[in-house]
Amino acid sequence: MAKILIIDDEQMVRASIRILLENEGHQVFEAANGLEANNNIIRKQTLDLIITDILMPVQDGFETIAAIKTLYPEIPIIAISGWGRNEDTAQNILDTAGRLGVDACLRKPFSNETFLDTVNTSLGSGGD
Repeated sequence: MAKILIIDDEQMVRASIRILLENEGHQVFEAANGLEANNNIIRKQTLDLIITDILMPVQDGFETIAAIKTLYPEIPIIAISGWGRNEDTAQNILDTAGRLGVDACLRKPFSNETFLDTVNTSLGSGGD
């Protein structure tokens, strides 16, 4: 199936997403921040999809998205964020990611079904 990179500073989030994606037959790579992703995975793999958190240490999702879109504009990106108890703050974060050119945005927590539908749509299969 697809080669998918998960970038999130929370190991439990990465593990949960990895299980979902591997159960769908995808090959999954993980990174704890954008710098690690760029240095260790993006430059070395041909990826079909990148899923990135927004608020992370070292290199956040905004910087990561901008770098990926500049170097690899063909790779679809899903931005995820759960930051903020304030609905407006969380939405502003995802809106900013959208303006950077991501293909989809999801606010954590999201359902498995919503997540997998978004992945399938981003990969071009529309969930079929």
